[in-house]
Amino acid sequence: MTTQALVSEIKKKKSFLCIGLDVDMTKIPSHLSKLEDPIFEFNKAIIDATHHLCVAYKPNIAFYEAYGLKGWTALDKTINYLNINYPEIFTIADAKRGDIGNTSSMYAKAFFEDMAFDSVTVAPYMGKDSIEPFLEFQNKHTIMLALTSNAGAFDFQTLTTSGQPLYKAVIETSKGWKNAHNLMYVVGATKASYFAEIRTIVPDSFLLVPGVGAQGGSLAEVCKYGMNAQIGLLVNSSRGIIYASSGQDFAVQAAQKAQVLQLEMADLIPKD
Repeated sequence: MTTQALVSEIKKKKSFLCIGLDVDMTKIPSHLSKLEDPIFEFNKAIIDATHHLCVAYKPNIAFYEAYGLKGWTALDKTINYLNINYPEIFTIADAKRGDIGNTSSMYAKAFFEDMAFDSVTVAPYMGKDSIEPFLEFQNKHTIMLALTSNAGAFDFQTLTTSGQPLYKAVIETSKGWKNAHNLMYVVGATKASYFAEIRTIVPDSFLLVPGVGAQGGSLAEVCKYGMNAQIGLLVNSSRGIIYASSGQDFAVQAAQKAQVLQLEMADLIPKD
């Protein structure tokens, strides 16, 4: 998916909502456990109920790796289902990969070619040669951790180096990498006050924003400081939507929670 196609979908749906498919078998409705593939059936129901309200889905790969081959099979079926039935949806492999060049090339092939995701999250700690292999893929997007929403973010990301916070140095440096136009950045909603400064470095890039909802981030604050002329935001909500109910009505309740966010987003998107 091209960036322009993503922008068009955002404007069409009046939504920049990303729904995290973080499937925990201990939390999904108990009646699904009787099915052959409860993880996929849970995802399918959530997708069918919410696809008109969001522009992206983000499976966190750890929630599938934890169940071994069954988990990977469910993930593969989920992405195939999305690509076939809802090709307008932007898919994000929340894998946080990043290793030496040869290894990163294999990670990129796995997520972009074999599983056909539109994007993948990466960790930049190992630098340029760990990220550029992902950037080689045309019309695929690499979403780099910049300033995250967890408490431990302050351990390293905000440390001062050469007169500026490390996260700023990382973003600035990444702009010089080959095919940097394929980069997006993760910026946590709980760090809303930092968005204005980040926008001075990457004014046109998309930002993937976790932390709205269960983690307490403010959507209005994120938009106030982070939105650009092309919207430029993908705001993620996971637990607050997919676990809205543990009963037979779980998908209906998920859609209701998603619609609350979508309507709030519609109000925050500038009118043409």
